[in-house]
Amino acid sequence: MPTRVQTFERSLELPSRAEEVYHWHGRPGAFTRLVPPWQSVRLESAPAELTVGARQDMRVRVGPFGVRWRAEITEVREGEAFQDVQISGPFASWKHTHTMQPSSTGSVLRDEVDYRLPLGALGRWVAGRHVRRDLERLFAYRHRITEQDLARHGSPGRAALDVLVTGSSGLVGSALCAFLTTGGHGVRRLVRRQPEGPQEYRWDPNTGELDPAALDGVDAVVHLAGENIAARRWSRDQKERIRSSRIDGTRSLAEAMARAHARPATLVSASAVGFYGDRGEAWLDEESAAGSDFLADVAQGWERAADVEGVRCAHLRFGVILSAAGGALAKMLPPFRLGAGGRLGSGRQWMSWVALDDVLGAIHHVLFTEDLQGPINVVAPEPATNADFTRTLGRVLRRPTFLPVPAFAARAAFGEMAQALLLSGQRVAPKRLEESGYRFSYPTLEGALRHQLGLMP
Repeated sequence: MPTRVQTFERSLELPSRAEEVYHWHGRPGAFTRLVPPWQSVRLESAPAELTVGARQDMRVRVGPFGVRWRAEITEVREGEAFQDVQISGPFASWKHTHTMQPSSTGSVLRDEVDYRLPLGALGRWVAGRHVRRDLERLFAYRHRITEQDLARHGSPGRAALDVLVTGSSGLVGSALCAFLTTGGHGVRRLVRRQPEGPQEYRWDPNTGELDPAALDGVDAVVHLAGENIAARRWSRDQKERIRSSRIDGTRSLAEAMARAHARPATLVSASAVGFYGDRGEAWLDEESAAGSDFLADVAQGWERAADVEGVRCAHLRFGVILSAAGGALAKMLPPFRLGAGGRLGSGRQWMSWVALDDVLGAIHHVLFTEDLQGPINVVAPEPATNADFTRTLGRVLRRPTFLPVPAFAARAAFGEMAQALLLSGQRVAPKRLEESGYRFSYPTLEGALRHQLGLMP
């Protein structure tokens, strides 16, 4: 006897035309943009366009197991709808119909999923409610991202750009490439390995070797590459790697841009709020003086290395970037989910944080705001002390946060890095971003955490 088919539906009203919503879903990067950060999904292959017969392969973690999920597009109505079905995967069957219908105010995006769980009635009894809850979280997230991205890309009069990105495999870089391509922009990637596709170009930041074709016809460069400052305990050699990867690598890129036959108009280069050093309770903006510790010294050299004559250069001073898929938040989640989270040291140190989606929005805003250059703080408008951050994350996860980490324990475990990254802080304002008209999608810490974790109230 066949297992009963269950149906999940969710709709979203959008100000965008139905054709725009359809094409957004069909561009490279759409899948990446729509995968929730709390899910472990690795895309192995994706269709280049929405065509019948095109297949998509991914690896999905279900509990402790990795499961390959293969889907095939079985129906396409150009500008209106497409449908994909599971060929193999975790469900007994899965059919997802995406429909974009015109409305008086724009369009309505409708997702309808018909699915059957494995093991029949037993599967429904064991996992039915859990799967339904996961679908609610999944499509709530997908619709937030769709609405948010279409709004950012939909400003009139903005021509498509050709953008060269370094650090494209990192947390920010991979998300940025997906965000830009779904918006209709061209993306090229500078890579240190052997290029694997027509939009990848070889770059060796240590020697300065860079394929000059990478810069031909490029409108802007977004430079995100650099050694992970929290990858390992800071030895003398590790500090030198951090310094060299940011300063020497940036200088080699800037020199290649200066030599280019036609220089890109814009360089958007990463920096960090570590520029300001540990400043206690003081509010800091782009006019505040630099600090004097190791990270402040690196940030100053990083920014100086990025200046190219005749090129508009923006130094984006990132705060702690929040994403459940990686970075600081992902490292915090396991102990906090076990109820073993707590403040670090006194908890009074300030954390200037920013949601990953606002990092993408800020980069996009800077690319198209021609009078924005120099230092720009990319942080949310409401920084939090470490104690407040701890309480907020515990509240979102519904877990206690009664196990503080004493300062001496952090220093014993991480050495100098603990003082710089965990026990010090900066209270930073996004003055120039806000004055230039940028509007944050996630201005509050609780809202940002709930979005990243799929735990909306």
